[in-house]
Amino acid sequence: MTITTTAFTGDGRRTGSAPVVSFANVSKTFGTVRAVADLDLRLHPGETVALLGPNGAGKSTTLDLLLGLSRPDAGTVELFGTSPQQAVQDGKVGAMLQSGGLMEEVKVRELVRLACDLHPRAYPVDQVMEAAGITGIADRLVNKLSGGQEQRVRFALATAGENELIVLDEPTTGMDVTARQTFWGTMRRQAEAGRAILFATHYLEEADAIADRVVVLHRGRILADGSAAEIKARAGARRIVFDLDGEIPAEALRGLPHLTSVEVSGRTVRLQSRDADATVHALYGLGLYPRNLEVAGLGLEQAFIAITDAAAAEDAR
Repeated sequence: MTITTTAFTGDGRRTGSAPVVSFANVSKTFGTVRAVADLDLRLHPGETVALLGPNGAGKSTTLDLLLGLSRPDAGTVELFGTSPQQAVQDGKVGAMLQSGGLMEEVKVRELVRLACDLHPRAYPVDQVMEAAGITGIADRLVNKLSGGQEQRVRFALATAGENELIVLDEPTTGMDVTARQTFWGTMRRQAEAGRAILFATHYLEEADAIADRVVVLHRGRILADGSAAEIKARAGARRIVFDLDGEIPAEALRGLPHLTSVEVSGRTVRLQSRDADATVHALYGLGLYPRNLEVAGLGLEQAFIAITDAAAAEDAR
């Protein structure tokens, strides 16, 4: 059984505008590892784009190339029609990265003030701190913060001025539920103001709820690019869940047509099928009487796993 993983492209909500970010046939190799392979990607003003992929997919390398922290071996990367380095120097880009530590033995307010002083189009310090939810820890030393508080400080540094592109790498790691909701509320307002937002995350529910576009990377290449709904549909499968009384005939269930996966947990059976109608028909043909039967489309997480697993299987051939 196979699941099609041919890439499909989303041109963004505002295709009439010039792209904020443009990758054209970009490749980057580290030794024998090709981290990014012939990458073509464009972002437009007002878009919120989630960058997904398993570990080693090339997400961090892509962000490094975008920010000018690394140079491509082939192809071109442009931000606002110029080089990444120039766009950063012009104050058009704000970034919140996992790598790199914060200055220690300084107070939060002092660090945020420094970021504002360095930005060519800075916001007032108090405004930046309030938006990031760190007003209450303004006088605390940076090295005395919790992981979630450090993330909010990094967010403040990334939004210290009027950026036109905001790049976020696992931005809500360590944040509690309330802080995450506040953070994404702020990001929505940034997008509504016309700014482009690109974020890499392992929280697929965030990508599903927040992103206009979802870009799935695998071994440095794009497997899929579209809305979350399109990504789910692309997986080509539906989820079937039901309960069974008595002995579970696992082998008979695995023989049902059009299945891509079978999971039995106690009395509950979870199937994925490329033709749910035919699978359910065959299920009743076995003489079984499923209770609490549910048939639904895959969530983004299941679709992501299906797409990347299929790509890995193809690579292994």
